[in-house]
Amino acid sequence: MENRLEEKLVKKQCQQNKMLETQQKRHRRHKRIRARIFGTKEIPRLFVFRSSRYLYAQLIDDEKGKTLVSANDQKLEKIQGKINKANELGKLIAKKALEKKISKVLFDRGGYKYHGRVKSLAEGAREGGLKF
Repeated sequence: MENRLEEKLVKKQCQQNKMLETQQKRHRRHKRIRARIFGTKEIPRLFVFRSSRYLYAQLIDDEKGKTLVSANDQKLEKIQGKINKANELGKLIAKKALEKKISKVLFDRGGYKYHGRVKSLAEGAREGGLKF
């Protein structure tokens, strides 16, 4: 009985350590990316945050430390599939950016790999009229 409890505790600790390690790797990649990318008012940084459930995008002016435009896919409930939602989110952020007369951005993938939802968001933003 005690052996089973110990095994479960060890397994849970291993899972938590693996999750922390994954987060730390993403933060290290993001630091490397941010060392090279700096957004201005004319050419802001398009930042992507991906949670397990939703996707968030922001246009950020790093000179002032202000968010110029933001959007997320929580309100896009009618669309089926996370990748399709990401594509629509890209089009939505592009539309909002064009309303504020922003057409050129720097893409900051936030330390995530450029595939899946992140890639779909970038393609949607390009389709919407943003250049990067």
